Amino acid sequence: MRRRAGVSRLLERMSLLRSLRFFPVACTGRSARSVLLQSSQPWHTFHAGPSLASASSKELLMKLRRKTGYSFVNCKKALETCGGDLKQAEAWLHKQAQKEGWSKAAKLYGRKAKEGLIGLLQEGNTAVLVEVNCETDFVSRNLKFQQLVQQVALGTLSHCQSLHDQLSTYTKGFLNSSELSELAAGPGTEGALKDHLALAIGKLGENMILKRAAWVKVPSGFYVGSYVHGVTQSPSLHNLVLGKYAALVVCETCEQSANLQDVGRRLGQHVVGMAPLSVGSLDDEPGGETETRMLSQPYLLDPSITLGQYVQPQGVSVVDFVRFECGEVEEAAEAE
Repeated sequence: MRRRAGVSRLLERMSLLRSLRFFPVACTGRSARSVLLQSSQPWHTFHAGPSLASASSKELLMKLRRKTGYSFVNCKKALETCGGDLKQAEAWLHKQAQKEGWSKAAKLYGRKAKEGLIGLLQEGNTAVLVEVNCETDFVSRNLKFQQLVQQVALGTLSHCQSLHDQLSTYTKGFLNSSELSELAAGPGTEGALKDHLALAIGKLGENMILKRAAWVKVPSGFYVGSYVHGVTQSPSLHNLVLGKYAALVVCETCEQSANLQDVGRRLGQHVVGMAPLSVGSLDDEPGGETETRMLSQPYLLDPSITLGQYVQPQGVSVVDFVRFECGEVEEAAEAE
């Protein structure tokens, strides 16, 4: 089984390298403002009670429907239950959706979730990567799932920014699944990320996992290059970039040159395609296709030189990197 998994991953990597070399995908270096997820969409498990007949009641119903996005049937039931109080009805709707989500999550727990998306979000001197898994690629293309990834990225960014480090050099951190689940959902949003996960499971009907997160914070004199492969973007997701592979590369630089963003993108592209295990040194001997030290590897976009030879004239020093591949943790566990 391990041999089959190894062959499968080798073929997948060869395909990735071809696409990176011949069809490079644009990446992001843009900053992001904290944004809120769009309102949840309807579910259909409630039963309607007595009719709301008056014009004012119908107006309340329309207002609640527009504000929450839940179905007319559910909004009607909420208003009847809460005596026409709009605020209480909204809270009641969210509470019922939460209950349904947790119930469905318990039933689906344990089902394999190897699909999903990597999310990249950058703001100021901070960049975060998150991985959220689902069962099928079909669900990963659903806007509701992508909004969940957005909320996880915002929660991780908020957590990272709350760590008041006295930065003299860069800092890097990681969160596992259980740690990520307990994070607050972010500014202006109630509940923990695990609550938003339950809501998404309730709506989309698949097992989902908040797999992991990483962040990098840098002081002046450093730069974070980034790249996402297989980019999926939606106007409603603002500055979140989604894909199947992503990398952050920490560079030390003397000055903010005009081409720094492009250099950072190319370095991230190399990390995604060549999957190095360490940075290495400019003094290391050049290696071949199996080399795992980043600076000694053949440069992805020009294999006639090493990455170190590409970097030297650019005025930057590569000091660290983070690479995420969607589903790689799950596949490694299966191979074991």
